[in-house]
Parts: sequence; C-alpha cells; structure tokens
Amino acid sequence: MILSRLLHSNRGKNLFLPAHGRGLALPREISNLLKKRPGIWDLPELPDFGGPLEESGAVAESQEFFAAQFGVKRCWYGVNGATGLLQAALIAMVRPGKAVLMPRNVHRSLIHACAIAHIKPVFFDLPFLADRGHVQPPDVKWMKKVLEQISIRGLDLSAVVLVNPTYHGYSSSLEPLVRMLHLSGLPVLVDEAHGFHFAISDELDLPASAISVGADLVVHSLHKSGPGLVQSAVLWLQGDRIDPFVVNRSVGWVQTSSPSALLLASCEASLREFLRPLGQRRLRQRVDAARKIAFDLLSDGLPLLPNQDPLRLILHTSTAGVSGFEADRYFISKELVAELPEPGCLTFCLGLVRHRGLVKLLQKRWNALLSTRATRKPLGPFLSPEFPLISVLSMDCGTAWTAEFVKLPLQDSVGSVCAELICPYPPGIPMVIPGELLDSRRVQWLISQRTFWANQIPSEIGVLK
Repeated sequence: MILSRLLHSNRGKNLFLPAHGRGLALPREISNLLKKRPGIWDLPELPDFGGPLEESGAVAESQEFFAAQFGVKRCWYGVNGATGLLQAALIAMVRPGKAVLMPRNVHRSLIHACAIAHIKPVFFDLPFLADRGHVQPPDVKWMKKVLEQISIRGLDLSAVVLVNPTYHGYSSSLEPLVRMLHLSGLPVLVDEAHGFHFAISDELDLPASAISVGADLVVHSLHKSGPGLVQSAVLWLQGDRIDPFVVNRSVGWVQTSSPSALLLASCEASLREFLRPLGQRRLRQRVDAARKIAFDLLSDGLPLLPNQDPLRLILHTSTAGVSGFEADRYFISKELVAELPEPGCLTFCLGLVRHRGLVKLLQKRWNALLSTRATRKPLGPFLSPEFPLISVLSMDCGTAWTAEFVKLPLQDSVGSVCAELICPYPPGIPMVIPGELLDSRRVQWLISQRTFWANQIPSEIGVLK
C-alpha cells in the first residue's frame, strides 16, 4: 500500500512541503546519488564516514566546515527532523526541575522534551489576530510585559525559547528580543525550522536569521525551508552560554545511534547548495518570483494575508465565507494541494521550485469555488483562547502524561487536570498540555473549536483520576 502511494505520481500541482517540490529542487549531488545503484548510500557509521557525534570522519569534517562558513562555534546534523534537534537543544539548556519560558505556539516536540526531561515549561501568550485565528510573534514591547510578569511572580528561568518565523511565515525583529533576553542572563533557543533561507543572504530582503542576531542555539529544518530531504535538519551553537559537550550529549540521547547516511549527505548538500553563488541566485529568483505571484494574486482580488516570508501564501478564505478545510478539499479535488488548512485560512508553501501558471490556476480555482456558494458572508471573528499572559502547569508535565486517567466529556472536565495533549497536526501547536488545569473558559473554547477542528479535537478528554 505504501509503495503504491509513493509511486502514484498524479498528485497535481503541489504547494506543500518538502520545499524541494518532489525532487525538482534537490541539490545536484543528491539527485545524482539517487540515480546510482539503489542502496549504495545506505551505510553504517564506518570509520571514514563517522556520524554527527563522532570526532573524526567525513560527517565531523563537514559539520566543522559549515560551522565555520556560517560563523558559529559548532553544528550538528540531524536525521530526525527539527523535532530531534529542538529536543536535544532544550535538554542541553535546561536541567531537570528547572523552568524554561516558551510561547504558546511552541511545537509539540518541545512539550515532549519537557515531559521526558522533567523540565518545567512556563508559557507566555502571544498577540492574537481574531480575523484569521492566528498568533503573531512577540515584539520587544510584548516581551517586556512578559518579563515584568515573570519578575512579579518570582519565577526562576533557565532559558527562553522563541519561534520565528511561524508556520505561516510571520516574523518579528529578533535582534532586540535576543539582546533583551541576554541582558536578563537568559540563553535563547530559536526554533527557526521554517526560516533556513533567512540565514543565506542579506540581499534577499528577508527577516534577519536567529544566527545573525546572536541566538545561542538555532534549529533549521532543511526540508521545510531548504532543499533537503524530509527529516534532515541542523542545530547551530554560538557564544559561550551553552557547553558544546552538553549539547553533544543531548543530541546522543534523542537521535538514533544508526543515522541515515543518505540524510546526512542531504544535510551537507543543502548547506552547500545555498552557499554557492548559483544556489543563492536560484533562491533569489524563487523569492522574487514568489513576491510577483503574491502581487498578481492580490491585484486579481484574491484575499491574501501579509506576512514576512514570501515563500508562504496565506489565502484568507473566511473573508468569503469559506473555511480553509472546505477550500482545501475543493482544491485537492482539482489537483491543487496546499500545505496547511485551518478554520479561516489555507496556507500554500511555494518552496524552491518554479510555479508556471500558478496565478491563473489559483484565480480560476478560487472563482470556481466561490461560484458554488449561495452566500459569501464572512466567517469569524475567531475566538481567542484567552490564555493569561503567563501560565504554568499545575503539575509536572511528564508525571501528568503518564499518570492514571479517566476520559470525560469536554463539558464535564472543568476543574480537572489534563492528562493528554490536544494538538491539531499540522501545525502541531498544543491547545491543551498535560498538567494544565482545565478552567471553564478553556473548556468552552475547546468546545467551540470542535466546530472547526471536529476531526482533531475529541469530544472527550483524558484527565487525572
């Protein structure tokens, strides 16, 4: 069944990840490697080849070379996606029993790390955009309010996590945020999984990368925002706040001891591709073309939302009374496949390939969808979850996750402590976290969200006995 689906080539026009567009934008070296005898690349950690944690061998030499090229102290290749490297980074930064500050839109992989390593997550809320149901990254003014509340509540933090850019391509100015947090004595991990291309060139007029503004640890997904194969990623370390030995040890805890040689080669080829003049020129062409696509679609009347990453297009479907899920089903039936459907929007990932005729095709499909509707009354506004600016768990996340629990209907769960993660995927952003106390406002919000996310938000929830 799996093989037959993989070999099924008639998937229409893909506007989803990975960014290499079903191989069209893979680095030349990887394309050539895959044309050779099948399995030739399936190697163990032979002495001359090595692995991400070895001190010698080709992988160690490659990591050392690219750390120097990007001006950082160390880098590690990952074969378990950004997930594994984010977890390793967090475990390296924060000791068991200590607290880390992170935004409510943090990826679920970091919640898993908190549970595994008994780290205490302290969450801060984010600005909410009610017209679309999205959150924005924090700016300096917002983060100052967060730190003031942290101080008032006497919370002792070991580190901070930032997510920039978001899945949708929203980005804030990282430099003043990182500087402010460093002045507060806090090391910073930036989940820049969707922003590897930000680190390539100042000439692209893209937001500054977390690497260039001095974040201590930065994780890039090389398939989300680079030309890598799925599961390829890289972790960067700079400065003196985090011990490289501790990071190395943490990577070993959460990564496989048998890393794929093919994925390691993909990591190297992706970095090399974007450092070559030809690779930078191709990226510039893709970014320029993406901006032209967005301009033309807006000129044609499509309701696109502004963001800071031109390689992401957000179609604001709810303005025409169409949910993102409905639009996604219709587009898929017409062989146009997007990346992320949500209640109010549909996000397309342009990736690193050319999209000839996309403007006309999207315009045609959108108008055809609208013609099937009798009314175009806008949906929304979308309800905010009304999180407090700062929230902490009622009990240890890992303990709550593994404790005995019972299932209750959502409406009967008020006052209980949650024992499971409710997290629509994608985007993988938790709505409820194990160890959280379920108050009436949160429960009512979850019930309201089932109208939109019925297949991903259950009618019952696991709570501690």
